[in-house]
Amino acid sequence: MGLLFVELLPRHGDGGGPASAVLKCRRCRVDAASADAILSRDFRGRFGRAYLFDHVVNISLGPNEDRYLMTGLHTVKDIYCSCCQQILGWRYEKAYEESEKYKEGKFILEKARMWKEAR
Repeated sequence: MGLLFVELLPRHGDGGGPASAVLKCRRCRVDAASADAILSRDFRGRFGRAYLFDHVVNISLGPNEDRYLMTGLHTVKDIYCSCCQQILGWRYEKAYEESEKYKEGKFILEKARMWKEAR
């Protein structure tokens, strides 16, 4: 087994500005996304509320899978914590409805799988 590369999110408060919260994997506490980067809080996942992001870190991707979600058919990939392999959410690969195309390439992180650390 090789070395594991873990990306740490920048500490915005270090330069004198306000510190932003970081969402981390609930199981192993590795950084996943900045709370400031949430695009929408109006999503639902398998375990309840979920957040939409453009960018997340320290994840690995599962295979493509077609799923019928609340907004129709989508091709998605599950995303896993790169440290502990806990499922954290999914990435939208393809949306079949024109009104849902904005989700393509974006990530869903499930609130129940996240731990929020204020910095």
